[in-house]
Amino acid sequence: MKVIIKDGSEFEVKAGASVLDVAAAISEGLARNAIAGKINGVLADLSAVVKDSDKVDIITLRDPEGYEIYRHSTAHIMAAAVLKLYPSAKLAIGPAIENGFYYDFDVANAIKKEDLAKIETEMANIIKADLPFVRKAVTLAEAKKIFANQPFKLELLSEIEAGEEISVYQLGDFCDLCRGPHLVSTGLVKAFKLQAVTGAYWRGDQAKQMLTRIYGTAWGKKSELDEYITKLAEAHARDHNKIGRELGYFTTDENIGQGLPLLMPNGATVTQILQRFVEDEQTKRGYKLTKTPFMAKSDLYKISGHWYHYLDGMFKVDVEKDNEYALRPMACPFQYMVYKTGLKSYKDLPYRMQETAVMCRKEDSGEMHGLTRVRQMTLSEGHIMITKDQLKSELAEIFDLIHYACDCLGIRDQIMYYRLSKWDPENKSGKYINKPEIWESAQKALAQVMDELKLPYVEADGEAAFYGPKIDMQVKNVYGKEDTLITLQLDFFQAEQFDMVYIDENGERQRPWIIHRSCIGTYERTLAFLLEHFAGAMPLWYAPVQVKVISLTDRTAKQASELTAELLSKGIRAEVDNRSEKVGYKIREAQVNKIPYMAIIGDEEAKNGTVAVRDRKLGDTGAMALADFVNMVVKEDREKTVK
Repeated sequence: MKVIIKDGSEFEVKAGASVLDVAAAISEGLARNAIAGKINGVLADLSAVVKDSDKVDIITLRDPEGYEIYRHSTAHIMAAAVLKLYPSAKLAIGPAIENGFYYDFDVANAIKKEDLAKIETEMANIIKADLPFVRKAVTLAEAKKIFANQPFKLELLSEIEAGEEISVYQLGDFCDLCRGPHLVSTGLVKAFKLQAVTGAYWRGDQAKQMLTRIYGTAWGKKSELDEYITKLAEAHARDHNKIGRELGYFTTDENIGQGLPLLMPNGATVTQILQRFVEDEQTKRGYKLTKTPFMAKSDLYKISGHWYHYLDGMFKVDVEKDNEYALRPMACPFQYMVYKTGLKSYKDLPYRMQETAVMCRKEDSGEMHGLTRVRQMTLSEGHIMITKDQLKSELAEIFDLIHYACDCLGIRDQIMYYRLSKWDPENKSGKYINKPEIWESAQKALAQVMDELKLPYVEADGEAAFYGPKIDMQVKNVYGKEDTLITLQLDFFQAEQFDMVYIDENGERQRPWIIHRSCIGTYERTLAFLLEHFAGAMPLWYAPVQVKVISLTDRTAKQASELTAELLSKGIRAEVDNRSEKVGYKIREAQVNKIPYMAIIGDEEAKNGTVAVRDRKLGDTGAMALADFVNMVVKEDREKTVK
């Protein structure tokens, strides 16, 4: 009998072959029939399924859903192992995730990282036994009986509507509530590893119980697992949460709270440099600087709509008895009030405003990570009021600004793609302004500009803000997780809400369109990305310390201090090391701290008016005249060179 696999290849199997026989015929060893009868991994007679067709849909690890099935099955194996080792454990959920899986448990005795080895051993026993995953359809009453001692499963069952199909998967003595599908049997898992134990709230709700979450990864071959573990170790070494603390960029304190990092001198210096760069560049491009309050009455947010759409993400503050206040989650409505001071003409547009805006958002505890997800952030905020006819030209100017900033930072090539986030024409969520013609016109304008600039983009329906479409610039962190670095949004709603107008050439009152945009995103997330991208070795122009001047002996301390003073007078961030330490120790310390240049002065250099230069990457580059060295560093700094 001929069987045609999903990817188009063919092979022969004997009549009456089981799903396991078909799986064995495929090198990846993963099979599921998706035609009539939906075998879903249960051992069955293929001939009964293919009697009306010779096409059998076999999912392999080459298919997008293949690894999801593979890893979800491995999560069940882990749950079975945990339940055998901890019989009183209560099962929560265990989905597949990118590159792996997790499962949440409520256990009487805390599972520690050192316990993962014995869980892995028990998993290996289950895999070796090659137990089949057996799917069973059950009634709601039967399911409640099966999971009578599993409160989290009973909670899930309580939300199932009457008549909805319920399926469970049996794995030896272990049974789990699951839609599936799964592997044919446990023996098809070839390589896995448990990675971490953390805490997680049931269903991500801080008001609910804290559970134990075990993370793992699974791959089709041991060589693939080994490669992944190696890459993970390399990523961990570059993780900004690690190197940012080691290099003195930021720290956290439990007495201050989650998502509220403290920028230390290095981190504060870099963000100050970037802020000055952004503000100065925007001033050159016609932006007016504003500075607005960090909080406001609810009246302001009600006009903008944020009170109704984003209240769950806002921090209310107790200020006055008769008025509700909240910390601002964004600076938009504040800058609108600046625009409204004084009537504007069409000749005043585009009216560009910029602000380095501190904002606060009520992020969940489980979402906090270093500098990338925080509760207080600082955004390179900007709002531009335009006429509709100015839209395309202003968008092109904004992209030019963003790309210039990214080029200077050395990260332009790290933007993977641009995401055009559009409205949902069916408006199922009910959050969108119901003006289809304006939505389509605005989305078309964004797409046209990106087409003309030849920017790679994808479209995402239902991802727009409630007041207009947006463009997100996507990057990946060291672990391969996608993040939004910079966002640009159109707004055709807020001008009407705030009664913002301009007088056109005919003397008529018109509503401006608004562009919300950042230049380099939030300084916290951008700093995290830069730390990871450069592994802490920041380009010279925004490195916190650009030059370390090292004196070899006490006799040359004066010359070292004089060179340091000369560099400082030229705007170069230099530090002198006149300590009575061995030169090797001083050099290694500067190297570990990722300082771009070391200028070493010994007796010979002091006598000849030179300096021995050591480049962070190239090592010893030889002697230079003092003036030549200073000029070289100043030139590299002024030109914002990124090596």
